[in-house]
Amino acid sequence: MLSKFRWLLYPLTAFTGLALIGAALALIVVLLAYPQLPSLDILTDYRPKIPLRVYNADGQLIGEFGEERRSVVPIEQVPDALKHAIIAAEDERFYQHSGIDYMGIARAALANLTSGGRSQGASTITMQVARNFFLSSERTLRRKVYEALMAFKIENSLTKDQILQLYINQIYLGQRAYGFAAASRAYFGKNLKDISVAEAAMLAGLPKAPSKYNPVVNPKRAALRQSYVLRRMQELGYIDEATRARAVEEELVVRRDSSTASGPKPADFVAEMARQMAVERFGENAYSLGLRVVTTIRRADQDAAIEAVRKGVFDYDRRHGYRGAESFVNMKDVGADDDELLDDLLQDVPDAVGLHAAVVLAASPTAVKVYKRGGEVLNLGADAIKFAKAMLDDKAPPARKLRRGAVVRVMQDAKLGWTLAQMPEVEAALVAIDSDDGAVRALVGGFDFNRSKFNHVTQGWRQPGSAFKPFIYSAALEKGYGPATVEEDTPLVVSAGETGSQSWQPKNYDGKYDGPISLRTALAKSKNMVSIRMLRSIGPRYAQDYISRFGFDAARHPPYLTMALGAGSVTPWQMASAYAVFANGGYRVEPYVVSEITDSEGRVLARFTPRKAGDEGLRVIDARNAYLMDSMMQDVVRRGTATRALALKRGDLAGKTGTTNDYLDAWFCGYQPSRVTVAWIGFDNPRTLGRGETGGSAALPMWVDYMRHALKDVPEQRLPLPDGLISIDAGEDSKGNPRTDLMYQEHLPPPPESLPEEPETPASEGELQPGPPPQSPAPIPTPPRSPTGHIVPSESRLTVPETLSRAASLARPPAG
Repeated sequence: MLSKFRWLLYPLTAFTGLALIGAALALIVVLLAYPQLPSLDILTDYRPKIPLRVYNADGQLIGEFGEERRSVVPIEQVPDALKHAIIAAEDERFYQHSGIDYMGIARAALANLTSGGRSQGASTITMQVARNFFLSSERTLRRKVYEALMAFKIENSLTKDQILQLYINQIYLGQRAYGFAAASRAYFGKNLKDISVAEAAMLAGLPKAPSKYNPVVNPKRAALRQSYVLRRMQELGYIDEATRARAVEEELVVRRDSSTASGPKPADFVAEMARQMAVERFGENAYSLGLRVVTTIRRADQDAAIEAVRKGVFDYDRRHGYRGAESFVNMKDVGADDDELLDDLLQDVPDAVGLHAAVVLAASPTAVKVYKRGGEVLNLGADAIKFAKAMLDDKAPPARKLRRGAVVRVMQDAKLGWTLAQMPEVEAALVAIDSDDGAVRALVGGFDFNRSKFNHVTQGWRQPGSAFKPFIYSAALEKGYGPATVEEDTPLVVSAGETGSQSWQPKNYDGKYDGPISLRTALAKSKNMVSIRMLRSIGPRYAQDYISRFGFDAARHPPYLTMALGAGSVTPWQMASAYAVFANGGYRVEPYVVSEITDSEGRVLARFTPRKAGDEGLRVIDARNAYLMDSMMQDVVRRGTATRALALKRGDLAGKTGTTNDYLDAWFCGYQPSRVTVAWIGFDNPRTLGRGETGGSAALPMWVDYMRHALKDVPEQRLPLPDGLISIDAGEDSKGNPRTDLMYQEHLPPPPESLPEEPETPASEGELQPGPPPQSPAPIPTPPRSPTGHIVPSESRLTVPETLSRAASLARPPAG
């Protein structure tokens, strides 16, 4: 009978022998390899590369720099929904097996056999930890053996929660995010503790293939993977059917760019400034030491500044019309309106600050259908396409006409919903500082950091135009001038002998001249002729030296008469610091953006303690000078070129508009005693903004929009009246009302014989006019003295001392 089963006994014996040999070989491998396995110190003393992080003054993250985005969170702070989602998706028997799930291996093998391919893996969470920390991702038998052995070793050394914590903090999940905490911010702009069940399932689906299931790049695949994870969570009893159904229906807001985050709006220019400072101090190690850089930026201020700049840029862009399609894509292989191929066609067209890339599917003069990146088809009606109407006409240039295949931009409008828009070509910048100590509260270096990383606040050297005039006026006050000093606003020709090259005939912006006019009115109306005559009187070299008190580089402001019209070069950063001198009563404070740097343990490595206004060591101009300049620049707002600022309904605003030759740059530099803000708009490659695009019309609205927020709960303030100023009789206005003004007591001149009436003409905005610039300084002749008279704001009226009651005006002093 044995002979009957002998044919079965031989193969069975052979199989058993081979199995024993295999087991012996495996034991030998284990005995030889196990002692050679790497130490687990890297796990027990887990110190990952933590990137450099930049925070605003409110403690919110605004920037992260390093090869790996990572935030380490203890297992106790990981929400249960995420733990359950990870276990359901990756290793349902994690808390039962000892590192290798034999049941999982058998199930995966059966699935692979029945499906005809390798459709499932059997790696446990512990094996993935081993692979991520110690091994490569190569698919070899040797690597799998070491992975299994390392899994055993890890299980024998760490608890399950410790292993899960390592997994949650280490694994790569796409978008440069390592660990689920970093991924939560990268995809949803949320802290890990704030995610929903639906968001947890989306994140838990990423480890299998981060690029394939990335909700930014492949939203449809990501949704399918999310549904699978939610179904597994229900099958394992982690959630009920109702929770699963709600999670499937929940509309997730995926963070496709910085502007869609639920956190603070992007402060990329500030974060980049902080990064540069950290690297300068700590070298390349700054990217992996977990440094925490705290800035002076406030979230609410920064958000308001960003909105103000964007609105200013969009408003300017709309004033100058729609330019047409950005480009065209080939639609021949596109089938349905929601074909995924459309996303591929848009992959090289980046979104920017609320401007989303889209492809035109159909266009007519009354409606446009577009595909927006991410799978959304938008039907835009007549109101939504009104801006682009000219490019829907049959007469539109073929290269710019909107038709099927045209690449366009769409943006959300509060009233109209999605509308057609375009990527602006113009740039703009805004910076706001505390006048007391120079702390930067808001900084926007350009329209979009991703489009151009050039920081126009700190790197943009531009002509300031008439925004520079206050510094010339301030210099004149030290030479005997006063707000009521009268100067001639009449045409002027500067001879070739005086310029050193050829004659120069500057003009007022509006081509109009008011004759004798007080300095106060001349500044309010931005009269070029008065500024030039005044500079010629005090001397360009004296003025060049004087402006360095405010932090300007004298070499960038040659000592020519064109300095009176702002022909030198400045940055918005410099202008903010310089105007702070007027705002705080005469002290020069240095703007600063980083207040503190700490290490990953919270130890302070660097801290900036500013010197504040009131420290007499910081005084650069006389308190009387600052007071008078503040008073004169308040008139710029009350009745001059900056009357748009009256919309804020405050009496403590001061500043100066600036427009350069041919409308290349538009500025408004202004302040309330506690806050200085500078706004600028122009093109990177200088070209005209267009006629009428002055500082008062293009830059001032941005300033007003920001200051409306910044000064919301700030009470009105006034600079204290310093000693040494006297009130003088400045004649009568056109209605016969008496006028007074202030001046330095020591500059009081003898009374003249008569007083002229002040002209009542509209304000104009000073502009550097075309013409040959002076090439070299020349002897400055002393012009004749002229009479004066001016009205001063009622709050500045003072009692006139008995001995001075007969003083009626000022005569212009000789050049000093």
